[in-house]
Amino acid sequence: MEAAMATVYGSTAIAVGIILAAAGLGSALGWGLICSKFLEGIARQPEMRPQLMGQMLFTGGLMEAFPMIVLGMAMWFVFANPFAAAVQASVGG
Repeated sequence: MEAAMATVYGSTAIAVGIILAAAGLGSALGWGLICSKFLEGIARQPEMRPQLMGQMLFTGGLMEAFPMIVLGMAMWFVFANPFAAAVQASVGG
């Protein structure tokens, strides 16, 4: 029973680490793309800078919501692990 629970908690910790790393990588790549396109737009039409900046910050804010949602889901897996209850029910402890 204890070995099964340790395996579940260990596997969950590894999965949460991978999930958070992927969310961080996706966020960094997203910001890089957003900023590069912003600079391209300014290079093409410098007079559009205020409008482009507003759109860049709005899009960046929407893009930043994704890692926060992923962080919330990861914390749910860490602190209210649904897999641990399933193992306890199946093992009978």
